[in-house]
Amino acid sequence: MLRARIIGTGSYAPEKVMTNFDLEKIVPTTDEWITDRTGIKERRIAGENQATSDLAFEASKNALKHSGLKARELDLIIVATMTADALLPSTACMLQHRLDAKKAAAFDINAACSGFIYGLSVANSFIQSGQYKKILLVGAETLSRFVDWEDRNTCVLFGDGAGAAILESTKGENGILSSHLHADGSLGDLLTLPGGGSRCPASQETVGGKMHYIKMKGNETFKVAVKILENLVTETLKQNNLKPSQLSSLIPHQANLRIIQATAKRLGLSMDKVIINIDRYGNTSAASIPIALDEAVRNGRIRKDDYLLLEAFGGGLTWASALIRW
Repeated sequence: MLRARIIGTGSYAPEKVMTNFDLEKIVPTTDEWITDRTGIKERRIAGENQATSDLAFEASKNALKHSGLKARELDLIIVATMTADALLPSTACMLQHRLDAKKAAAFDINAACSGFIYGLSVANSFIQSGQYKKILLVGAETLSRFVDWEDRNTCVLFGDGAGAAILESTKGENGILSSHLHADGSLGDLLTLPGGGSRCPASQETVGGKMHYIKMKGNETFKVAVKILENLVTETLKQNNLKPSQLSSLIPHQANLRIIQATAKRLGLSMDKVIINIDRYGNTSAASIPIALDEAVRNGRIRKDDYLLLEAFGGGLTWASALIRW
């Protein structure tokens, strides 16, 4: 049976670091308050001349180098993002041009924070069908451009960055074993960015009403996330006849440390098996899992034949998981 196997990873974070102490000078908050409620200590902020495609480009170069492939060998490029450079053309097409990956098809996916795992599932399906053999998947975000820096409930949460993975067709037992995608549009109002689309195109009224910034109902989102993630992980393990103890690593979306801890506790999973970097990057949406994956690979935390469980939830609402045998 054909399946997709990750043969290279890469990530990139902008140079500018914004700490909680920096935020204390902008909004009425404290380092203690942010750390206690989110686990975040600092986040990266894109430079004035950096857009999502720029971050994606740097992460992609690192992933290609790690894999040993050249961009011209790619068959497909998928970019998961909710902060595209523009509505048209896609960020994936911009990236294809920058990489000079002339034979690759290219398109974007927007499943918010679940985007990278949605992309994994799509890439795996293309590879299983035999249509493509080598795929670049990127999660990239410049969330700082869509944050209201006067809203202390949201501006403390988000950061910028990009992570990438190169997937290749394999017939072995390693690779993506299963993926699980879910959505519930009735909960869409928990996480929104209302301005700029066809419903509320840019105008003086939408700009004045701060409709081009991320809006989030934090408490409601927290409660939903803990419940759905527990069920999601249980579903994934059951389908693959695995127990939590057999997992080598859990790589969760880095949204909130308390959500991550609650999920691990309900599964009876030791925290030393959980990959965490939210303290250094904050919530980078679709980029959070591939950044964490790349760091874990390069730090030697992931070894051949390890079972990895990736899980995320995001705006939509969407939630998704993937089980990988490395």
